[in-house]
Amino acid sequence: MTGVGESVTDPYLWLEEVTSDAALDWAREHNEVAIGRFAASDRFRDLESRILAMLDTDTRIAYPGRRGSRLYNFWRDGAHPKGLWRRTSFAEYAKDDPAWEVLIDLDELAASEDENWVWGGASVLRPEQSRALLSLSRGGSDAKVVREFDIESKTFVAPEDGGFFLPEAKSDMHWIDIDTLYVGTDFGPGSLTDSGYPRITKRWRRGTPLTEAETVFEGETTDVAVSAAYDHTPGYERHFVGRSTDFFNSEEYLLADDGALRRIETPTDASVSIYKDWMTVRLKSPWEVNGTTYPAGALLGANFGEFMSGARDFDLLFTPDAHTALHGRGWTENHLLLVTLEDVQTKLYVLTPGPDGWTREPLADAPPMATTSVMNLDPLEGGDEFMLSTSGFTRPATLLTGSVGGPTEVLKTEPEFFDADGVVTEQFFAESDDGTMIPYFVIRHRDQVGKPGPAIMSGYGGFEVSRTPAYSGAFGMGWLERGGTWVMTNLRGGGEYGPQWHTSVLKANRHKVYEDFSSIAKDLVARGITTHDRLGAVGGSNGGLLMGVMLTRYPELFGAIVCQVPLLDMKRYHLLLAGASWVAEYGDPEKPEEWEFLSKYSPYQNTRTDVKYPPLLLTTSTKDDRVHPGHARKMAALLESEGHRYWYYENIEGGHGGAADNKQSAFQAALIYEFFTDMLM
Repeated sequence: MTGVGESVTDPYLWLEEVTSDAALDWAREHNEVAIGRFAASDRFRDLESRILAMLDTDTRIAYPGRRGSRLYNFWRDGAHPKGLWRRTSFAEYAKDDPAWEVLIDLDELAASEDENWVWGGASVLRPEQSRALLSLSRGGSDAKVVREFDIESKTFVAPEDGGFFLPEAKSDMHWIDIDTLYVGTDFGPGSLTDSGYPRITKRWRRGTPLTEAETVFEGETTDVAVSAAYDHTPGYERHFVGRSTDFFNSEEYLLADDGALRRIETPTDASVSIYKDWMTVRLKSPWEVNGTTYPAGALLGANFGEFMSGARDFDLLFTPDAHTALHGRGWTENHLLLVTLEDVQTKLYVLTPGPDGWTREPLADAPPMATTSVMNLDPLEGGDEFMLSTSGFTRPATLLTGSVGGPTEVLKTEPEFFDADGVVTEQFFAESDDGTMIPYFVIRHRDQVGKPGPAIMSGYGGFEVSRTPAYSGAFGMGWLERGGTWVMTNLRGGGEYGPQWHTSVLKANRHKVYEDFSSIAKDLVARGITTHDRLGAVGGSNGGLLMGVMLTRYPELFGAIVCQVPLLDMKRYHLLLAGASWVAEYGDPEKPEEWEFLSKYSPYQNTRTDVKYPPLLLTTSTKDDRVHPGHARKMAALLESEGHRYWYYENIEGGHGGAADNKQSAFQAALIYEFFTDMLM
C-alpha cells in the first residue's frame, strides 16, 4: 500500500469522529504506549518537574496589557493552574513585588460551575473600564463562551439582568458603548462561512434578544469571516466593517451613521491601519498609484480624510531591500514606531509626522541575535510611552519602559532557567534547490563546535509567520544541557524577508518550502554540525505538515521526527474545521489542477511500505477545533498498518496550542525531549 490514494476508500474516516467512543478509546490506547515508552523514567520525571517549576514560578515576567493607567495581566502558577485575571497601576507594577487586584479566579470559577474553563481573553470597555467581555473555552478550543463581567463588583452580569452572553462559538465581539456591541457569531443555519467563522455582523443593543440584533453586513459563505469595530479615539469616532474574502485578502469599509458603506480603496492584500488623521498601508504586492509603483513590503502613509475624498498622495515610510523587511508597527500618541528585521534581527525606529513630512530616527538599541518587540502602546491614554521586550536563545527576557525622545529603563528581568554558560548562537545560510539562500540559527555549546553531535531543527514556513530568536527554558533544559544542538530555520513561507518570502511559495510553489528545510538538513551535515542519523526535526500545525513531508519525501535525512497538531491529509483538509480558510495558502483539492500539485506531497497520500522511515512521534489534541485531530489519528493508523515505527500522543484537553494548563505543557515538552534523547543521543 502506498498512502491513501485518490481511488482508495479511506479506511480511517471513523477517526475523524472527534469525540466518538471508538476514536477516543483508540487514542487512549495509543497514549499508554507512548507514555510507557518515554514518560516512565526518573529522567523524564526530573525534566517534567523542572519545566513545570519554570512555568509556575513567580519570577517570570507578568507581561501586562495596558489600558490607560491600568495594567492587566492573566497569570498562571502552581497555586492557580487555570489562572487569575488581575490588574494594577503602572507605579505598582514597577515595584519588585507589585500588589495586584484580582478580578477573577478561573480555578474557583471552574470548580463552582463544574466546567473545564480555559482563559480566552477579555475585551474591556474603554474608557470607563467598568465592564469586560470575557471569552472562556471548554478545554482550550477556539470556540468560546462570551460573558459580560462587571469589573467593579467582580461578578458576571446575568443575561436575565441584561448582560451580554453568547453560547459556545467562534464569535467576534466589539464594544461600541456600554449598551451596544458589534457581534458576529453562530446566529443559526447559514450564518457561518465555510471556514466556521461569522458570515454576518450585527449591532446588538442591551435589553434586546440576539435575534433582534440589527444586521450591519453580510459576507459570502466562501469568505473566511466578516467583522465590525468602533474606533473610540476622541474626535475621530468611526465605525468600520471588514470582509476577509480569503486568508490574505480583505475589503475594508467605513460605515456611516445611516448604514452606508464606503470602501477604503486600498489593495485587498494590503494591511491597513487608521489612527486619527493618518492611514498607513503595508503592501503585500506592488501597487501603482498616479504613475508611481510602490514595491511589495513597502509602508505608505496618507491623510485618511483626503484619501477618502479621492486624493492619492502617499509618503513612503518604509522601503524593503534584499535583507530588510517590516516586522511590525504601532502608534503612540504622536509617533509611529517601526520594528524591522534585518537578516532576521530586529531594529527599532520612530517616525514622526509633521508639516514638512515625516522624520525617522532610531528608537532604541536592539541587541544582536535577539528579538526586541514593542509592547503596550496606548495612543488614547498612554501618551508617547512604550515598553520593549527583548530576549534571545540564551538571553532571558527583559522588559524595558520608555517614552519617545527619552531613555529606556529596565522594568523587569527573568532569571536563567538553564545553564547557558558556554552556549553560543551562530547564523548560517544554506542554498536551496533553486539557489535561494535560506538563513538559520544554530545554538550549541562552544565545546560542540567542530564535532558532529545530536541536533534538532525546527521549522514552520507558512502564512507569513516570521520566526525570530527567543528564549526557551524548556529546550535549554531538555536539549542544550544534554549536549544537543538546536537549529531554528527561517524558511520561505514566513515573513522574515517581507511578503515575497511568503507569496513565492504559495500553492503550486509549496514544494520550495520543503526544499528549503531539506537543504538546511544537508547543510548541517556538510558543515560537520551533525549527521543525518543524529538529526531530528520538529514542527507543529503548518509545521506539522512540513514534518509529514520530511517523513515521506526525505526520510534519509533524519534520525527522528516530532509532528505536532499537523495537517497531513491534504485531500480533505478543506472539509475539516477551519481548513477551508487555508485554501489561499495551499490550494483547493476540489480543483483537479490544484490537487495535481497537492497530491505530490500530501503525506497521507504518499506513505510507502518499501521505505524505512525515521522514528516518529505524532501529537495532537482532541479539543483542537482549528486543525482537526483526524489528521494525526489517521496518519498514525496508516503508518501502523504499514509496519512503520511511530508513537502517538493525544492530549484530551488543550486546543490547538496543545495544553490547557502548565502541567500539561510541561508533560508534553518533556515527552518530546525524552523522545529525541532516546532516538538521537
